Amino acid sequence: MHNNPFDLSCDSCTIRTHPLFRHLEEQELQEIMLNKITETYKRGSIVYQEGNRMKGFCCVQSGIIKIYQTGFDGKEQIIRFAKPGDIIGYRSVVSNEPACTTTEVIEEAILCHIPAEILLNLVKTNSNFAVELMKLTCKELGEANSYITDIAQKTVKERLAEILIHLDDEFGEDLQGVLKISLTREELSNIVGTATESIIRLLSEFKSLGYIEINGRKIKILDKPGLKYIANI
Repeated sequence: MHNNPFDLSCDSCTIRTHPLFRHLEEQELQEIMLNKITETYKRGSIVYQEGNRMKGFCCVQSGIIKIYQTGFDGKEQIIRFAKPGDIIGYRSVVSNEPACTTTEVIEEAILCHIPAEILLNLVKTNSNFAVELMKLTCKELGEANSYITDIAQKTVKERLAEILIHLDDEFGEDLQGVLKISLTREELSNIVGTATESIIRLLSEFKSLGYIEINGRKIKILDKPGLKYIANI
């Protein structure tokens, strides 16, 4: 990790379109710009870890971040991914609790760190900002509830199909139709919540049935309706 040699303007940043920041007054935006720290992170870098006291939250300007919790056996359980335009770490700031997740860079990223005092002050003084923050928290809670339901009620095969569809919807495809997010088999198993061997076997099965095409970590979805049928979506 290192400080970026240039300072990203909040006016032109993708984060400016986020519902939270659309409600900021010019003076509030200027305060963020004056106090933020912009840093670049290589793949594999840890932004913050479970148990850390949060000094602020982060805006993702570029790259992809995986957010996970570590089980008693040391195995990761991936909760979600953050992409450009997302914010991370805000819930621990608002609740004044240690971070309950770890964030790791899986695609080189630029993050803007914003001090906790600014977030808390905006919650107190800007009602529109506070409402949007509450909506964002509720949205993430709803996604967590859906994930728990899937884990409890769907088979591993159904969950993998659903995850592939979700990754396609969330990150899109390149010009060759390959998913823009590239994950290891272990990372896929940590999302689905199963053994890596099971993921390898199921990916091979999906490939043989013509649902996907695989080249190393690159996955191309060939039959999205077929995957939706498997996932019971």
